[in-house]
Amino acid sequence: MNIAVYAISRDEAKFADRWMDSMGEADRVVVLDTGSADGTPDRLKARGAEVTVEEIAPWRFDRARNRSLELVPGDVDVCVCTDLDEVFRPGWRSALERVWVPGASQARYRYTWSFQPDGSEGVVFWQEKIHARRGFQWVHPVHEVLRWTGAGRPGPVVTAEGVQLDHHPDPGKSRGQYLPLLELSVREDPEDDRNLHYLGREYLFHRRWDDCIRTLERHLALPKAVWKDERAASMRFLARAFAQKGERREALGWHLRAAAEAPHLREPWVDLARFLYEEGDWDGVLWASQRALALRERPRTYICEAEAWGSLPHDLRCQAFYHTGRTAQALEEARLALACSPGDPRLAGNAALLEGLVRDG
Repeated sequence: MNIAVYAISRDEAKFADRWMDSMGEADRVVVLDTGSADGTPDRLKARGAEVTVEEIAPWRFDRARNRSLELVPGDVDVCVCTDLDEVFRPGWRSALERVWVPGASQARYRYTWSFQPDGSEGVVFWQEKIHARRGFQWVHPVHEVLRWTGAGRPGPVVTAEGVQLDHHPDPGKSRGQYLPLLELSVREDPEDDRNLHYLGREYLFHRRWDDCIRTLERHLALPKAVWKDERAASMRFLARAFAQKGERREALGWHLRAAAEAPHLREPWVDLARFLYEEGDWDGVLWASQRALALRERPRTYICEAEAWGSLPHDLRCQAFYHTGRTAQALEEARLALACSPGDPRLAGNAALLEGLVRDG
């Protein structure tokens, strides 16, 4: 099986060696550099990559991805799309070869999008950027995705257990281009539910509360917006926007709707518990956080937030038990929270304080 890694790059010389070390299990590595000024192309070439330098103007991620895919030779069987700030753990090729079958279209694999300060995993989901050489095209100016454009139906998607890709981004790199590109994406396809959801979320990041609310309500009204996980995420973001505007009753309504929309996810329950914590509704905190902790299987989609799977649910329960005079239960939750985040000095302090209260009382 002939495997090629392909990527786009710009001013990423600091990642070049680490990335090439990681991608070395492929038969070839193909890179489209879109105008680096830090020597990225030369560094990659020195490590054996096939590098083409071209400007993409006006800039669009889908156009750059498609051009990089065009550079992959036609005799390649499997294409692996990564970025230079991503690293495969060793053994990824053999894990892929074990499950890839003739006629397969894509491979699904585990992706760690972020890490916590202590080095533990943050946001984790499964993605499908490994694909057959023919029949695919990238679409959307940003948050681009693969679309099948080949004849007939695509082949099966295989799950590549053991393929692990880790994301180690440059924290200083700007994402300022995302908002205008998302606005362009929605103008190009106003009925695309995914793009509307992303745009509403981006407005939330930019603290544009009214734009966020307008866009996410529009997302929820689309007939195509039927994926409950993403609908619940839009509802949670609406709740946050209304809370920032001081409209607490409206925010509570959206939190409750999110939990009802996707009760199988931790995130709506944790968001609700945190909101009720701010309201001082301690029994509500205990109820919502218990509903969250009852869910033990982490989803494989990108609708997954590190906080919900870390110390936060136990920390909220600790505070609720403490404020209702149940010190022993508060200590138990404090210890569970600290076990999730052993390097957190606040959680350590909470546990020590409660241990003293239990011992003395």
